Amino acid sequence: MVSAATLLRHQTGSLVATVVDYSVMIALVSLGGAPPAVGTAAGAASGGVVNFLLGRRWIFRATDHKTAPQAGRYLVVSLGGLLLNTAGVYALAELLRVQYVAARVMVSVAVSLLWNYPLQRTFVFRAGAS
Repeated sequence: MVSAATLLRHQTGSLVATVVDYSVMIALVSLGGAPPAVGTAAGAASGGVVNFLLGRRWIFRATDHKTAPQAGRYLVVSLGGLLLNTAGVYALAELLRVQYVAARVMVSVAVSLLWNYPLQRTFVFRAGAS
């Protein structure tokens, strides 16, 4: 069963991680001249670290489990999310010419709700996992 409080914490933690993610992405693309897909990958990786720490300690309160197995499962889910975000931004920004920040918002919302939250709740930080 999905707890409303857990979902609210997840969305809040996602917002914090997204601020980190987008700040890195925009700095690399707009200030550093990097391609949008590269900025997306670096931003997603940075936000991922923040999101894991928040997920373990605050969102899912799963600090009674070993960190290394959680981090391994989180890495698997995050790599999938990274690929989905990067491919989605590439398709929208490069192929369809959608402005890269707008493309990233559309893609990241879909990936967060349909990939990250369900897999973090049931696979990464699930109760009883070591």
